[in-house]
Formats: sequence, structure tokens, C-alpha cells
Amino acid sequence: MKSPLLLILSLSLLSTGVNFDAPPEAAITNGLINAKLYLPDSVNGYYRGARFDWAGVVYDLEYNNHHYFGKWFDHYEPTLHDAIMGPVDSFNPIGYDEAKTGEGFLRIGVGVLEKPDEPRYAFSTPYKILNGGSWKVKKKSSSVTFTHELNSGKHRYVYTKVLSLIKGKPELLLEYSLKNRGTTTIETDVYNHNFFVIDQQPTGPDFVVKFPFAPAGEFKGKEEAGAVDGKNIIYKNVLSKGEFFAVSPLTGYSTDTSDYNLRVENTKTGAGVRIIGDKPIVRFVYWSAAATLCPEPYIKVKVDPGKEMTWTIRYEFYSTF
Repeated sequence: MKSPLLLILSLSLLSTGVNFDAPPEAAITNGLINAKLYLPDSVNGYYRGARFDWAGVVYDLEYNNHHYFGKWFDHYEPTLHDAIMGPVDSFNPIGYDEAKTGEGFLRIGVGVLEKPDEPRYAFSTPYKILNGGSWKVKKKSSSVTFTHELNSGKHRYVYTKVLSLIKGKPELLLEYSLKNRGTTTIETDVYNHNFFVIDQQPTGPDFVVKFPFAPAGEFKGKEEAGAVDGKNIIYKNVLSKGEFFAVSPLTGYSTDTSDYNLRVENTKTGAGVRIIGDKPIVRFVYWSAAATLCPEPYIKVKVDPGKEMTWTIRYEFYSTF
């Protein structure tokens, strides 16, 4: 028989809706790469925030004894806007300015969110999800397919994201499809935040980020920590906890798709990754903190009613020695 204290504690936890179920996850491999992912779930999902697409939260990816993603933040809550890991996507909000207080606006991969009494959108606001749509997940040995379907008034779409490890190659391929089933054009931008956590190395002089163009832009945060060296971003100092270095917006790219081709390397461990997109960059932000480096290329998304748009991002993992 439970003691009165334990009984009161149990009843208290039940009344507050505390859930002790582990978040659903999946593991995939192609024999070269081993990756672990959290799966979308409105009740027990690891990430239930309103900023990032819920699909494809890769919390670990290992190749050739190197690790490329992982936990980079100290504070965690499932609805915290940036308590997320891996190559995760964020679609800019649709219809926020037009919506009245209490009405809905759209974030693809999340759902219809409620607009509060705030004139401007803020990505850190924990917006209430009015309609999260439905998720379907199809798991195979080397891939996971996520399908998010939303039917809510004028907001109707089928969004599919496939993460697959390429047979015989140290590559991760992200394939996207957005089908517009509504009556109005879906138009927004999307970027992949690329929360690289490479071999648990601190962000500092051992890292270099390489571009096919000469990057430029406004330095922010701990400005003296980083620099542009030709076509590279380098670091002069290690970032400490609570510090960040950013180039926002980052410029220098053209409208040619070939500029969506960059690398992140660590000269101490030899781990490297090349990121290749198949659409032109329309905006670029570079951000880094003590435990993560994040090149963030944006692309344009525009899908007319009854049409479909597809795009891809490829990650090639390698060792420099």
C-alpha cells in the first residue's frame, strides 16, 4: 500500500498531465552511416515546438567514428522553440500579418497556429497549435518517410520529407515534396538550420566553414571571434558558453544553384561534411554558438493550387585525414 505522501505525489502528477513515455524514435543505417532520429508525435514527441518542422530530428549521426549531430543546448522543454537537433527545417510563417488576434496562421510541418495579441511574429514565441494536422511515418532499414497532411480551411497540403542513407556511400539525402491541395498559392521561404555538433568539439579555431563564393555581411555577437578569409569563415577564438558569432545576413552568393555547396570541417578531428542543395539561395544566415555551427541557406517555396514542388539537400560526410 502506498504511503499517504506517495499517493498525494502520484495524484498530483496525474492531475498535471505529466507523461513519462519516452519519445518515439528510429534508427537507420547503410553500413557506413548510423543515424538515430526522433519521430513526430503530438503527445510524446521529443520536439513539439512551433518553430521547426517536426520531421527529421536527427539526434545522432555517426560515420567513420565521427559524430555530426547532437544536443547543443542546456535547457530542454518539448515546446521550447530551439530544443531540437540535426538538419531541421523551418518554414517562414504564412498569413501572420493578415490574421486577427485569435485567428490562425500557417507554419508548414507544424500546422495552424493561433495569433496572439502581438503585431509582429517572433520565432521564440510558444504559439498555440490550433490544428496540427496528421503525421504518418514509414520506416525502412536505411530511410524514414514523414508525411504531414493538413486540411484546415484554406490551408490544405501534403508535405513529405524523406531521410535516406545512400547505398554504398557516406551520404544522407533529404527529399522534400509539397503538394498544394488548397485554393490559394502557398508562398514562403524555408531554411535548414543545420545544427552541426561535430565530435563534441568547441566552436573555435579548429573549425572552418568553406563556401564556393566569398562570404560577406554584418558580424554579430562576439564579433572578434570570427573572420572571413577568402571564401572561408574561420575562428580566432573559442566561443564560451552563452556566446555566439553570426554573420546575418550573409551575402556574396549568386542566383546560381551551384552556390548552394558548402563545407564544415574540423581540422583537429578531421571530420568534414559537404552540404549541397538543388535550388538557388534567396537568403543566408550564418550562426554559431559554443557547441554548434549553423550555416542556414534559405530557398524560395511557391506552389500554386493543385501543383507540387520538390527539392533536395544532400550531405556528404568525409574525413580529411
